[in-house]
Amino acid sequence: MSTLEMQTTQKKYYRKLNSRTNFDICLTILMVAVCFITLYPVWYTVVISFNDAKDALRGGIYWWPRIFSLESYKSVFMDKSIMNAFMVSIARTVVGTITSVLFTAMVGYAFSKKHIFGNKFYLIFGTITMFFSGGLIPQFVVYKNLGLYNSFWVYILPSLFNFYNMIIFMSFFREMPASLEESAKLDGANDLLIFIKLILPLSMPVVATIALFNAVGHWNDYFTGVLYINDAELIPIQTYLYRVVASASSAKTAVSVSGSAAASSTVSSTSLQYATMVVTTAPVVCVYPFLQKHFVKGMMIGSIKG
Repeated sequence: MSTLEMQTTQKKYYRKLNSRTNFDICLTILMVAVCFITLYPVWYTVVISFNDAKDALRGGIYWWPRIFSLESYKSVFMDKSIMNAFMVSIARTVVGTITSVLFTAMVGYAFSKKHIFGNKFYLIFGTITMFFSGGLIPQFVVYKNLGLYNSFWVYILPSLFNFYNMIIFMSFFREMPASLEESAKLDGANDLLIFIKLILPLSMPVVATIALFNAVGHWNDYFTGVLYINDAELIPIQTYLYRVVASASSAKTAVSVSGSAAASSTVSSTSLQYATMVVTTAPVVCVYPFLQKHFVKGMMIGSIKG
């Protein structure tokens, strides 16, 4: 290769390298901007919740608490109604997630067997329900006739089965080698024992993914409590937070929250809302890192076969 050709090749290489470097810089700036737009509201909520309530009403707080205070969090944890709503959300999330994952996994395991009678018909019928529903009023009438109105089970029974989650389970189970079940049946295991002892332990990625979907859905759901719950003792924390936000006539309205202690603390409705938001979000933020590796594997289901 001549010297001229080498210089031309080098120029093309550096030109391509500079172009790629400029693209990486622009992409990095864009991603930083997106991250900032996404994370700053969360950070602002945390900052206001830790700031003194009266001082926060003056405004001008953007990055750090101007006057650090834990009064808003004391008010949250001293209020019996908030703590009761918190416990209802925990119970609902735990029971609803476990029952929904087990029930949906069993149905998905059955549908993964193509020899099951009516398999295609039920799949088509279930797919239709993903796009069409009876409507809110018929659903309310059905729940009330079933005795689910103003009952804790209104959080659990309607969410036992989700057709979309069932399809994810079915796709995962179909990719498992048939020789695993055949060898288990030769050892005398029935279908239930195979499902519990063999299939579920090998399905942790998809189980963790569906469990995370269900847990976040149960924890963040406020609409069910608004429609079907009238008893204050059965209201979940998100419905309670919704009512606090909806009933606040102004950010400067002072509310007094009394707990079991003799003294009571006065906080603004804004600081109380922000503190409640942080408390309700913290459990999901703490649990997610432990499920992240399984969540990533579960989201890849069906993308790679082999």
